[in-house]
Amino acid sequence: MCLGIPGKIVEITNAENKLALVDVAGVKREVNIVCIVDDEHPPESCLGDWVLIHVGFAMTRINEEEAARTLELLHELGELQEEFQAMKNSEKENP
Repeated sequence: MCLGIPGKIVEITNAENKLALVDVAGVKREVNIVCIVDDEHPPESCLGDWVLIHVGFAMTRINEEEAARTLELLHELGELQEEFQAMKNSEKENP
């Protein structure tokens, strides 16, 4: 399964090499934006775009509402994972 993480492009760091700084829930990472640029949407016009990121590449543009929903779901999944881990740990301590 591939998971795309939503992030917002906050800076174009190298237009020639199609690199941008993306903010993912407060964490900033440089990603490759080659998959989302073309003649009609050059690197400079990507500033402020919401994108789905996978393995260091912005794979597609998404709207802000979709990004917010996805981030909320990922947060909820993280909380569920923590609960499952706590239950597993409890089982080991109280067989």
